[in-house]
Amino acid sequence: MITIGNRESVIQNLEDAGCKNEMIQDFLGWFDKGQQAKQLELLEHQREYLLGRVHTDEKRISCLDYLIYQIQGKPAGKR
Repeated sequence: MITIGNRESVIQNLEDAGCKNEMIQDFLGWFDKGQQAKQLELLEHQREYLLGRVHTDEKRISCLDYLIYQIQGKPAGKR
């Protein structure tokens, strides 16, 4: 549960998690209305978004590793 004293720390946490200002305002608005389910929905959406980016970047890294392997003729981790 968010209390008034740590509201700023929650905002900072949301910013650190890559949340945009509009999402943060929505999150706080749902807090003010006591709608924890809506807050969780917003957090889950942000988590899914970030996880999707991680997976995309993992695929990109694999592509680079493959090219490095092809050029060097050995695994990318053994340079």
